[in-house]
Amino acid sequence: MNAVKRFGSAMIVPVLLFAFFGIIVGLATLFKNPNIMGDIAVEGTMWHSIWSIIESGGWTIFDHMELAFVIGLPISLAKKAQARATLAALMIYLVFNNYINTILTLWPETFGVDLSQGVENLTGVKEIAGIATLDTNIIGAILISAIVIWIHNNFYDTKLPEVLGIFQGLSFVVVIGFFMMIPLAFLVAFVWPYVQTGIASLQEVMLQSGYIGVWIFHFLERILIPTGLHHFIYTPFEFGPAAVNEGLKPLWISELSEYSSSDAPLSELYPYGFLLQGNIKIFSCLGIGLAMYYSTPKENRKKMLALVLPATATAVFAGITEPLEFTFLFIAPYLFVIHALLGATMIMIMNMFGVVGLMGGGLIDIAAINWIPLAASHGGIYITQAVIGFIFTGIYFVTFKYLIEKFDIALPGRKTGEEAKLYTKKDYLDQKTGEPAVAAKSTGNEYEDKAVYYLEGLGGSENIKDVTNCATRLRVTVNDPGQVKDNDYFTNGQMAHGIAKSGTSVQVIVGLSVPQVREYFEAMV
Repeated sequence: MNAVKRFGSAMIVPVLLFAFFGIIVGLATLFKNPNIMGDIAVEGTMWHSIWSIIESGGWTIFDHMELAFVIGLPISLAKKAQARATLAALMIYLVFNNYINTILTLWPETFGVDLSQGVENLTGVKEIAGIATLDTNIIGAILISAIVIWIHNNFYDTKLPEVLGIFQGLSFVVVIGFFMMIPLAFLVAFVWPYVQTGIASLQEVMLQSGYIGVWIFHFLERILIPTGLHHFIYTPFEFGPAAVNEGLKPLWISELSEYSSSDAPLSELYPYGFLLQGNIKIFSCLGIGLAMYYSTPKENRKKMLALVLPATATAVFAGITEPLEFTFLFIAPYLFVIHALLGATMIMIMNMFGVVGLMGGGLIDIAAINWIPLAASHGGIYITQAVIGFIFTGIYFVTFKYLIEKFDIALPGRKTGEEAKLYTKKDYLDQKTGEPAVAAKSTGNEYEDKAVYYLEGLGGSENIKDVTNCATRLRVTVNDPGQVKDNDYFTNGQMAHGIAKSGTSVQVIVGLSVPQVREYFEAMV
Protein backbone atom coordinates (compact mmCIF):
# COMPACT_ATOMS: atom_id res chain seq x y z
CA MET A 1 0.00 0.00 0.00
CA ASN A 2 2.91 2.37 0.73
CA ALA A 3 4.23 1.71 -2.77
CA VAL A 4 0.79 2.42 -4.25
CA LYS A 5 0.55 5.70 -2.35
CA ARG A 6 4.03 6.77 -3.46
CA PHE A 7 3.17 5.85 -7.02
CA GLY A 8 -0.07 7.84 -6.90
CA SER A 9 1.67 10.91 -5.54
CA ALA A 10 4.37 10.71 -8.21
CA MET A 11 1.77 11.06 -10.96
CA ILE A 12 1.10 14.62 -9.78
CA VAL A 13 4.46 15.79 -11.19
CA PRO A 14 3.37 15.77 -14.86
CA VAL A 15 -0.28 16.44 -13.96
CA LEU A 16 0.62 19.85 -12.49
CA LEU A 17 1.63 21.01 -15.97
CA PHE A 18 -1.73 20.26 -17.56
CA ALA A 19 -3.57 23.13 -15.87
CA PHE A 20 -1.36 25.79 -17.46
CA PHE A 21 -1.40 24.25 -20.93
CA GLY A 22 -5.16 23.73 -20.70
CA ILE A 23 -5.69 27.39 -19.86
CA ILE A 24 -3.54 28.42 -22.84
CA VAL A 25 -5.58 26.28 -25.25
CA GLY A 26 -8.82 27.55 -23.72
CA LEU A 27 -7.82 31.18 -24.12
CA ALA A 28 -6.62 30.58 -27.67
CA THR A 29 -9.96 28.99 -28.52
CA LEU A 30 -11.72 32.04 -27.10
CA PHE A 31 -9.60 34.61 -28.93
CA LYS A 32 -9.83 32.74 -32.25
CA ASN A 33 -13.64 32.61 -32.17
CA PRO A 34 -15.17 35.24 -34.51
CA ASN A 35 -18.54 34.89 -32.77
CA ILE A 36 -16.95 36.34 -29.66
CA MET A 37 -14.06 38.49 -30.91
CA GLY A 38 -15.60 39.70 -34.17
CA ASP A 39 -13.81 40.20 -37.50
CA ILE A 40 -10.43 40.51 -35.81
CA ALA A 41 -10.49 36.75 -35.21
CA VAL A 42 -11.35 35.72 -38.78
CA GLU A 43 -8.93 33.18 -40.23
CA GLY A 44 -6.12 34.92 -42.11
CA THR A 45 -5.87 37.95 -39.83
CA MET A 46 -2.70 38.64 -37.86
CA TRP A 47 -4.68 38.24 -34.61
CA HIS A 48 -5.82 34.77 -35.64
CA SER A 49 -2.30 33.80 -36.70
CA ILE A 50 -0.73 34.93 -33.43
CA TRP A 51 -3.21 32.96 -31.35
CA SER A 52 -2.78 29.95 -33.64
CA ILE A 53 0.93 29.98 -32.79
CA ILE A 54 0.17 30.25 -29.07
CA GLU A 55 -2.41 27.46 -29.31
CA SER A 56 0.08 25.14 -31.02
CA GLY A 57 2.38 25.57 -28.02
CA GLY A 58 -0.50 24.84 -25.66
CA TRP A 59 -1.12 21.51 -27.38
CA THR A 60 2.42 20.31 -26.68
CA ILE A 61 1.73 18.37 -23.50
CA PHE A 62 -1.57 16.92 -24.75
CA ASP A 63 0.11 15.63 -27.90
CA HIS A 64 2.94 14.09 -25.87
CA MET A 65 1.21 12.97 -22.67
CA GLU A 66 3.00 9.64 -22.64
CA LEU A 67 6.42 11.30 -22.66
CA ALA A 68 5.37 13.64 -19.84
CA PHE A 69 4.50 10.67 -17.60
CA VAL A 70 7.56 8.64 -18.62
CA ILE A 71 9.81 11.55 -17.69
CA GLY A 72 7.79 12.78 -14.70
CA LEU A 73 7.61 9.58 -12.63
CA PRO A 74 11.38 9.05 -12.08
CA ILE A 75 11.67 12.56 -10.68
CA SER A 76 9.61 11.44 -7.70
CA LEU A 77 10.21 7.69 -7.51
CA ALA A 78 13.90 7.25 -8.27
CA LYS A 79 15.72 6.98 -4.94
CA LYS A 80 19.00 8.34 -6.31
CA ALA A 81 20.32 10.17 -9.39
CA GLN A 82 16.83 11.20 -10.52
CA ALA A 83 18.12 13.02 -13.61
CA ARG A 84 19.85 9.88 -14.90
CA ALA A 85 16.79 7.77 -14.09
CA THR A 86 14.69 10.19 -16.17
CA LEU A 87 17.00 9.86 -19.17
CA ALA A 88 16.99 6.06 -18.83
CA ALA A 89 13.18 5.97 -18.70
CA LEU A 90 12.88 8.07 -21.85
CA MET A 91 15.38 5.96 -23.80
CA ILE A 92 13.84 2.64 -22.76
CA TYR A 93 10.33 3.89 -23.58
CA LEU A 94 11.46 4.80 -27.09
CA VAL A 95 13.19 1.41 -27.42
CA PHE A 96 9.93 -0.30 -26.36
CA ASN A 97 7.92 1.54 -29.00
CA ASN A 98 10.51 0.81 -31.69
CA TYR A 99 10.18 -2.88 -30.83
CA ILE A 100 6.38 -2.65 -31.11
CA ASN A 101 6.71 -0.91 -34.47
CA THR A 102 9.05 -3.57 -35.84
CA ILE A 103 6.97 -6.49 -34.51
CA LEU A 104 3.79 -5.13 -36.12
CA THR A 105 5.66 -4.41 -39.36
CA LEU A 106 7.13 -7.92 -39.58
CA TRP A 107 4.00 -9.84 -38.54
CA PRO A 108 0.92 -7.69 -39.29
CA GLU A 109 -1.39 -10.68 -39.81
CA THR A 110 -0.30 -12.39 -36.59
CA PHE A 111 -1.04 -9.37 -34.41
CA GLY A 112 -3.90 -7.94 -36.46
CA VAL A 113 -2.37 -4.51 -37.07
CA ASP A 114 -1.02 -3.42 -40.47
CA LEU A 115 0.96 -0.22 -39.98
CA SER A 116 1.47 0.11 -43.74
CA GLN A 117 -2.10 1.48 -43.92
CA GLY A 118 -0.96 4.59 -42.03
CA VAL A 119 -1.58 5.62 -38.45
CA GLU A 120 -4.35 8.01 -39.48
CA ASN A 121 -6.33 5.14 -41.01
CA LEU A 122 -6.12 2.75 -38.06
CA THR A 123 -7.73 2.66 -34.63
CA GLY A 124 -5.73 1.76 -31.54
CA VAL A 125 -2.43 3.06 -32.87
CA LYS A 126 -0.67 6.40 -32.71
CA GLU A 127 2.62 8.07 -33.43
CA ILE A 128 4.92 8.71 -30.46
CA ALA A 129 8.09 10.71 -31.07
CA GLY A 130 7.79 9.82 -34.74
CA ILE A 131 7.32 6.08 -34.07
CA ALA A 132 4.12 4.39 -35.27
CA THR A 133 3.09 2.11 -32.37
CA LEU A 134 0.17 0.75 -30.39
CA ASP A 135 -1.74 3.41 -28.48
CA THR A 136 -1.15 2.16 -24.94
CA ASN A 137 -1.84 5.68 -23.67
CA ILE A 138 -0.47 6.62 -20.25
CA ILE A 139 -0.88 3.01 -19.09
CA GLY A 140 2.03 1.96 -21.29
CA ALA A 141 4.04 5.02 -20.35
CA ILE A 142 3.54 4.42 -16.64
CA LEU A 143 4.31 0.70 -16.97
CA ILE A 144 7.61 1.24 -18.79
CA SER A 145 8.63 4.10 -16.52
CA ALA A 146 7.85 2.00 -13.43
CA ILE A 147 9.97 -0.89 -14.74
CA VAL A 148 12.90 1.42 -15.46
CA ILE A 149 12.60 3.04 -12.02
CA TRP A 150 12.73 -0.42 -10.42
CA ILE A 151 15.82 -1.31 -12.47
CA HIS A 152 17.43 2.02 -11.59
CA ASN A 153 16.74 1.73 -7.84
CA ASN A 154 18.13 -1.81 -7.72
CA PHE A 155 21.03 -1.82 -10.20
CA TYR A 156 22.26 1.75 -10.64
CA ASP A 157 25.00 1.28 -8.01
CA THR A 158 26.00 -2.21 -9.18
CA LYS A 159 29.79 -2.59 -9.36
CA LEU A 160 30.92 -4.25 -12.60
CA PRO A 161 34.36 -5.75 -13.38
CA GLU A 162 36.93 -3.11 -14.24
CA VAL A 163 36.94 -4.05 -17.93
CA LEU A 164 33.17 -3.37 -18.07
CA GLY A 165 33.30 -0.23 -15.94
CA ILE A 166 32.10 1.94 -18.82
CA PHE A 167 28.72 0.20 -18.60
CA GLN A 168 28.09 1.01 -14.92
CA GLY A 169 25.41 3.35 -13.62
CA LEU A 170 23.09 4.82 -16.24
CA SER A 171 24.39 2.59 -19.04
CA PHE A 172 23.81 -0.59 -16.99
CA VAL A 173 20.23 0.45 -16.28
CA VAL A 174 19.63 1.06 -19.99
CA VAL A 175 21.28 -2.27 -20.96
CA ILE A 176 19.00 -4.22 -18.62
CA GLY A 177 15.93 -2.32 -19.78
CA PHE A 178 16.90 -2.74 -23.43
CA PHE A 179 16.70 -6.53 -23.24
CA MET A 180 13.71 -6.62 -20.87
CA MET A 181 11.66 -4.67 -23.43
CA ILE A 182 11.92 -7.41 -26.07
CA PRO A 183 9.60 -9.97 -24.40
CA LEU A 184 7.46 -7.19 -22.99
CA ALA A 185 6.93 -5.72 -26.47
CA PHE A 186 5.78 -9.12 -27.80
CA LEU A 187 3.46 -9.54 -24.82
CA VAL A 188 1.94 -6.07 -25.24
CA ALA A 189 1.53 -6.54 -29.00
CA PHE A 190 -0.46 -9.70 -28.32
CA VAL A 191 -2.46 -8.62 -25.24
CA TRP A 192 -3.19 -4.94 -25.79
CA PRO A 193 -5.93 -5.36 -28.46
CA TYR A 194 -7.86 -7.45 -25.91
CA VAL A 195 -7.26 -4.78 -23.27
CA GLN A 196 -8.65 -2.15 -25.62
CA THR A 197 -11.78 -4.26 -26.09
CA GLY A 198 -12.18 -4.52 -22.32
CA ILE A 199 -11.71 -0.77 -21.93
CA ALA A 200 -14.44 -0.16 -24.50
CA SER A 201 -16.79 -2.41 -22.52
CA LEU A 202 -15.93 -0.58 -19.29
CA GLN A 203 -16.66 2.74 -20.95
CA GLU A 204 -20.09 1.48 -21.96
CA VAL A 205 -20.85 0.33 -18.40
CA MET A 206 -19.88 3.73 -16.98
CA LEU A 207 -21.99 5.57 -19.51
CA GLN A 208 -24.98 3.38 -18.68
CA SER A 209 -24.55 3.90 -14.91
CA GLY A 210 -25.62 7.51 -15.39
CA TYR A 211 -25.96 9.81 -12.41
CA ILE A 212 -25.16 7.09 -9.87
CA GLY A 213 -21.77 6.61 -11.52
CA VAL A 214 -21.18 10.36 -11.39
CA TRP A 215 -22.00 10.42 -7.66
CA ILE A 216 -19.73 7.46 -6.87
CA PHE A 217 -16.85 8.94 -8.84
CA HIS A 218 -16.94 12.28 -7.05
CA PHE A 219 -17.55 10.78 -3.61
CA LEU A 220 -14.52 8.51 -3.96
CA GLU A 221 -12.39 11.32 -5.40
CA ARG A 222 -13.08 13.45 -2.32
CA ILE A 223 -13.15 10.84 0.46
CA LEU A 224 -9.80 9.34 -0.61
CA ILE A 225 -7.91 12.65 -0.44
CA PRO A 226 -6.51 11.96 3.07
CA THR A 227 -4.98 8.69 1.82
CA GLY A 228 -3.58 10.18 -1.37
CA LEU A 229 -5.30 7.46 -3.42
CA HIS A 230 -7.68 9.92 -5.08
CA HIS A 231 -5.14 10.18 -7.93
CA PHE A 232 -6.14 6.66 -8.95
CA ILE A 233 -9.78 7.74 -9.23
CA TYR A 234 -9.50 10.76 -11.50
CA THR A 235 -6.29 10.13 -13.50
CA PRO A 236 -7.67 7.25 -15.65
CA PHE A 237 -10.65 9.44 -16.50
CA GLU A 238 -8.72 12.64 -17.10
CA PHE A 239 -5.88 11.20 -19.16
CA GLY A 240 -7.37 7.89 -20.34
CA PRO A 241 -8.49 5.29 -20.87
CA ALA A 242 -11.33 4.90 -18.32
CA ALA A 243 -14.00 6.95 -20.14
CA VAL A 244 -12.38 7.52 -23.54
CA ASN A 245 -9.08 6.11 -24.68
CA GLU A 246 -7.37 9.45 -25.19
CA GLY A 247 -8.65 10.82 -21.89
CA LEU A 248 -11.43 13.30 -21.17
CA LYS A 249 -9.12 16.28 -20.82
CA PRO A 250 -7.53 16.00 -24.27
CA LEU A 251 -10.96 15.20 -25.76
CA TRP A 252 -12.55 18.30 -24.21
CA ILE A 253 -9.65 20.53 -25.24
CA SER A 254 -9.62 19.22 -28.81
CA GLU A 255 -13.38 19.73 -29.25
CA LEU A 256 -13.63 23.06 -27.43
CA SER A 257 -13.78 25.11 -30.63
CA GLU A 258 -16.55 22.90 -32.03
CA TYR A 259 -18.54 23.12 -28.79
CA SER A 260 -18.28 26.91 -28.83
CA SER A 261 -19.81 27.11 -32.31
CA SER A 262 -22.66 24.67 -31.67
CA ASP A 263 -26.10 25.47 -30.29
CA ALA A 264 -26.84 21.85 -29.35
CA PRO A 265 -27.07 21.10 -25.60
CA LEU A 266 -23.60 20.71 -24.17
CA SER A 267 -24.56 17.46 -22.44
CA GLU A 268 -25.36 15.96 -25.88
CA LEU A 269 -22.07 17.11 -27.38
CA TYR A 270 -20.09 15.85 -24.40
CA PRO A 271 -22.07 13.16 -22.49
CA TYR A 272 -19.69 12.73 -19.56
CA GLY A 273 -20.43 13.86 -16.01
CA PHE A 274 -17.00 13.09 -14.60
CA LEU A 275 -14.22 15.52 -13.63
CA LEU A 276 -16.59 18.13 -12.20
CA GLN A 277 -14.95 18.13 -8.74
CA GLY A 278 -13.85 21.73 -9.19
CA ASN A 279 -17.36 22.72 -8.14
CA ILE A 280 -16.63 21.24 -4.71
CA LYS A 281 -13.47 23.34 -4.55
CA ILE A 282 -15.39 26.52 -5.37
CA PHE A 283 -18.88 26.34 -3.88
CA SER A 284 -18.35 23.84 -1.06
CA CYS A 285 -15.15 25.37 0.28
CA LEU A 286 -16.75 28.81 0.20
CA GLY A 287 -19.56 27.54 2.45
CA ILE A 288 -17.08 25.80 4.77
CA GLY A 289 -14.93 28.93 5.05
CA LEU A 290 -17.96 31.07 5.90
CA ALA A 291 -19.10 28.53 8.51
CA MET A 292 -15.67 28.50 10.15
CA TYR A 293 -15.67 32.29 10.28
CA TYR A 294 -19.20 32.78 11.64
CA SER A 295 -18.85 29.99 14.21
CA THR A 296 -15.86 31.82 15.70
CA PRO A 297 -16.51 34.18 18.66
CA LYS A 298 -16.81 37.79 17.50
CA GLU A 299 -13.68 38.89 19.35
CA ASN A 300 -11.62 36.38 17.35
CA ARG A 301 -13.23 36.85 13.94
CA LYS A 302 -10.85 39.52 12.68
CA LYS A 303 -7.87 37.23 13.29
CA MET A 304 -9.77 34.28 11.93
CA LEU A 305 -10.65 36.18 8.74
CA ALA A 306 -6.96 36.78 8.04
CA LEU A 307 -6.42 33.01 8.18
CA VAL A 308 -9.60 31.63 6.60
CA LEU A 309 -9.69 34.11 3.71
CA PRO A 310 -6.40 33.06 2.04
CA ALA A 311 -7.11 29.37 2.67
CA THR A 312 -10.57 29.66 1.11
CA ALA A 313 -9.26 31.79 -1.76
CA THR A 314 -6.57 29.17 -2.47
CA ALA A 315 -9.27 26.50 -2.69
CA VAL A 316 -11.66 28.59 -4.79
CA PHE A 317 -9.21 30.15 -7.25
CA ALA A 318 -6.34 27.64 -7.41
CA GLY A 319 -8.26 24.45 -6.59
CA ILE A 320 -5.90 23.50 -3.73
CA THR A 321 -8.30 22.53 -0.95
CA GLU A 322 -6.06 20.74 1.53
CA PRO A 323 -5.14 23.76 3.70
CA LEU A 324 -8.84 24.29 4.39
CA GLU A 325 -9.96 20.65 4.48
CA PHE A 326 -7.17 19.38 6.69
CA THR A 327 -7.96 22.06 9.25
CA PHE A 328 -11.08 20.16 10.30
CA LEU A 329 -10.10 16.70 9.06
CA PHE A 330 -7.85 15.89 12.02
CA ILE A 331 -10.10 17.41 14.66
CA ALA A 332 -13.49 16.18 13.39
CA PRO A 333 -13.09 13.53 10.65
CA TYR A 334 -16.85 13.06 10.36
CA LEU A 335 -17.08 16.60 8.96
CA PHE A 336 -14.92 15.43 6.07
CA VAL A 337 -17.26 12.50 5.41
CA ILE A 338 -20.23 14.90 5.36
CA HIS A 339 -18.19 17.14 3.04
CA ALA A 340 -17.66 14.25 0.58
CA LEU A 341 -21.34 13.24 0.70
CA LEU A 342 -22.64 16.77 0.11
CA GLY A 343 -20.07 17.50 -2.58
CA ALA A 344 -20.88 14.37 -4.59
CA THR A 345 -24.61 15.08 -4.28
CA MET A 346 -24.15 18.66 -5.50
CA ILE A 347 -22.30 17.51 -8.61
CA MET A 348 -24.80 14.76 -9.35
CA ILE A 349 -27.64 17.32 -9.26
CA MET A 350 -25.65 19.67 -11.50
CA ASN A 351 -25.15 16.84 -13.97
CA MET A 352 -28.90 16.06 -13.88
CA PHE A 353 -29.48 19.64 -15.03
CA GLY A 354 -27.01 19.23 -17.90
CA VAL A 355 -23.77 20.55 -16.41
CA VAL A 356 -20.78 18.86 -18.06
CA GLY A 357 -17.26 19.88 -18.92
CA LEU A 358 -13.71 19.81 -17.68
CA MET A 359 -13.96 21.27 -14.18
CA GLY A 360 -11.32 19.57 -12.08
CA GLY A 361 -9.42 22.67 -10.99
CA GLY A 362 -10.22 25.98 -9.36
CA LEU A 363 -12.05 29.05 -10.61
CA ILE A 364 -9.21 30.23 -12.87
CA ASP A 365 -8.86 26.85 -14.57
CA ILE A 366 -12.61 26.30 -14.95
CA ALA A 367 -13.23 29.79 -16.32
CA ALA A 368 -10.45 29.54 -18.90
CA ILE A 369 -11.48 26.20 -20.43
CA ASN A 370 -15.24 26.24 -19.79
CA TRP A 371 -17.04 29.47 -19.00
CA ILE A 372 -15.14 32.00 -21.10
CA PRO A 373 -14.87 30.04 -24.39
CA LEU A 374 -18.43 28.65 -24.18
CA ALA A 375 -20.40 31.43 -22.48
CA ALA A 376 -21.75 32.83 -25.74
CA SER A 377 -23.24 29.52 -26.90
CA HIS A 378 -23.87 27.70 -23.61
CA GLY A 379 -24.16 30.47 -21.03
CA GLY A 380 -27.49 29.21 -19.74
CA ILE A 381 -26.03 25.98 -18.40
CA TYR A 382 -23.41 27.92 -16.47
CA ILE A 383 -26.09 30.07 -14.87
CA THR A 384 -27.76 26.82 -13.77
CA GLN A 385 -24.42 25.61 -12.44
CA ALA A 386 -23.93 28.79 -10.41
CA VAL A 387 -27.47 28.68 -8.97
CA ILE A 388 -27.10 25.07 -7.82
CA GLY A 389 -23.58 25.79 -6.56
CA PHE A 390 -24.61 28.75 -4.41
CA ILE A 391 -27.58 26.83 -3.05
CA PHE A 392 -25.11 24.21 -1.85
CA THR A 393 -22.82 26.94 -0.51
CA GLY A 394 -25.75 27.84 1.74
CA ILE A 395 -26.37 24.19 2.64
CA TYR A 396 -22.71 23.77 3.53
CA PHE A 397 -22.73 26.95 5.59
CA VAL A 398 -25.81 25.99 7.60
CA THR A 399 -24.72 22.37 8.07
CA PHE A 400 -21.14 23.07 9.10
CA LYS A 401 -21.99 26.04 11.31
CA TYR A 402 -24.64 23.98 13.10
CA LEU A 403 -22.35 21.00 13.65
CA ILE A 404 -19.38 23.11 14.75
CA GLU A 405 -21.47 24.94 17.34
CA LYS A 406 -23.64 21.98 18.35
CA PHE A 407 -20.69 19.73 19.13
CA ASP A 408 -18.35 22.56 20.13
CA ILE A 409 -15.73 21.40 17.64
CA ALA A 410 -12.39 22.90 18.67
CA LEU A 411 -11.49 24.58 15.41
CA PRO A 412 -8.92 27.42 15.55
CA GLY A 413 -10.20 30.55 17.29
CA ARG A 414 -13.30 28.87 18.75
CA LYS A 415 -12.34 29.56 22.36
CA THR A 416 -12.78 33.06 23.77
CA GLY A 417 -9.44 34.80 24.07
CA GLU A 418 -7.69 32.04 22.17
CA GLU A 419 -5.10 32.99 19.59
CA ALA A 420 -6.51 32.09 16.17
CA LYS A 421 -4.08 29.83 14.34
CA LEU A 422 -5.26 27.99 11.28
CA TYR A 423 -4.13 24.49 10.31
CA THR A 424 -2.96 23.43 13.74
CA LYS A 425 -4.01 21.08 16.47
CA LYS A 426 -1.53 22.58 18.90
CA ASP A 427 -3.87 24.76 20.92
CA TYR A 428 -6.41 21.97 21.23
CA LEU A 429 -3.82 19.43 22.36
CA ASP A 430 -2.12 21.86 24.73
CA GLN A 431 -5.44 22.46 26.45
CA LYS A 432 -5.98 18.72 26.84
CA THR A 433 -2.46 17.71 27.86
CA GLY A 434 -1.04 20.85 29.38
CA GLU A 435 2.20 20.22 27.48
CA PRO A 436 3.49 23.21 25.48
CA ALA A 437 4.71 22.53 21.98
CA VAL A 438 8.41 22.71 21.17
CA ALA A 439 9.58 25.87 19.47
CA ALA A 440 10.74 25.49 15.89
CA LYS A 441 14.40 26.10 15.06
CA SER A 442 15.41 28.61 12.40
CA THR A 443 18.09 28.37 9.71
CA GLY A 444 17.14 31.64 8.01
CA ASN A 445 15.45 29.93 5.06
CA GLU A 446 11.78 29.03 5.25
CA TYR A 447 12.10 25.88 3.16
CA GLU A 448 15.20 24.68 4.95
CA ASP A 449 13.61 25.51 8.33
CA LYS A 450 10.73 23.21 7.55
CA ALA A 451 12.94 20.46 6.12
CA VAL A 452 15.13 20.43 9.24
CA TYR A 453 12.10 20.46 11.51
CA TYR A 454 10.33 17.67 9.62
CA LEU A 455 13.44 15.50 9.56
CA GLU A 456 13.77 15.77 13.32
CA GLY A 457 10.09 15.00 13.81
CA LEU A 458 10.32 11.98 11.51
CA GLY A 459 13.12 10.39 13.51
CA GLY A 460 16.20 11.67 11.69
CA SER A 461 17.97 10.56 8.52
CA GLU A 462 18.42 6.97 9.66
CA ASN A 463 14.65 6.56 9.96
CA ILE A 464 13.91 7.70 6.39
CA LYS A 465 13.51 4.91 3.85
CA ASP A 466 12.30 6.98 0.89
CA VAL A 467 10.63 10.29 0.14
CA THR A 468 8.46 11.81 -2.57
CA ASN A 469 5.75 14.47 -2.77
CA CYS A 470 2.45 15.35 -4.39
CA ALA A 471 0.98 18.82 -4.90
CA THR A 472 0.88 19.72 -1.19
CA ARG A 473 2.23 16.79 0.83
CA LEU A 474 5.68 15.44 1.65
CA ARG A 475 5.30 11.65 1.55
CA VAL A 476 7.82 9.65 3.51
CA THR A 477 8.26 5.97 4.24
CA VAL A 478 9.98 5.48 7.60
CA ASN A 479 11.72 2.47 9.08
CA ASP A 480 10.25 2.86 12.57
CA PRO A 481 6.85 4.62 12.88
CA GLY A 482 7.38 4.82 16.65
CA GLN A 483 10.05 7.49 16.14
CA VAL A 484 7.62 9.84 14.34
CA LYS A 485 6.39 12.64 16.60
CA ASP A 486 2.69 13.42 17.03
CA ASN A 487 0.60 15.84 15.02
CA ASP A 488 1.08 18.68 17.52
CA TYR A 489 4.83 18.71 16.87
CA PHE A 490 4.38 19.25 13.13
CA THR A 491 1.65 21.88 13.47
CA ASN A 492 3.61 23.85 16.06
CA GLY A 493 4.07 27.42 14.81
CA GLN A 494 2.21 26.45 11.64
CA MET A 495 5.29 24.58 10.39
CA ALA A 496 2.84 22.20 8.68
CA HIS A 497 -0.92 21.76 8.34
CA GLY A 498 -0.75 18.34 9.99
CA ILE A 499 0.33 14.78 9.31
CA ALA A 500 -1.38 11.56 8.26
CA LYS A 501 0.12 8.22 9.29
CA SER A 502 -0.61 4.73 8.03
CA GLY A 503 1.95 2.19 9.22
CA THR A 504 5.35 3.19 7.90
CA SER A 505 3.81 5.70 5.48
CA VAL A 506 3.76 9.29 6.76
CA GLN A 507 2.38 12.32 4.94
CA VAL A 508 3.35 15.79 6.12
CA ILE A 509 0.84 18.32 4.78
CA VAL A 510 3.15 21.17 3.80
CA GLY A 511 1.28 23.25 1.25
CA LEU A 512 2.25 24.49 -2.19
CA SER A 513 5.90 24.94 -1.19
CA VAL A 514 6.41 21.18 -0.81
CA PRO A 515 8.69 20.77 -3.90
CA GLN A 516 11.16 23.30 -2.46
CA VAL A 517 10.97 21.75 1.01
CA ARG A 518 11.56 18.30 -0.45
CA GLU A 519 14.77 19.46 -2.14
CA TYR A 520 16.27 20.49 1.19
CA PHE A 521 14.85 17.43 2.93
CA GLU A 522 16.36 15.00 0.42
CA ALA A 523 19.71 16.76 0.52
CA MET A 524 19.88 16.30 4.30
CA VAL A 525 18.79 12.66 4.10
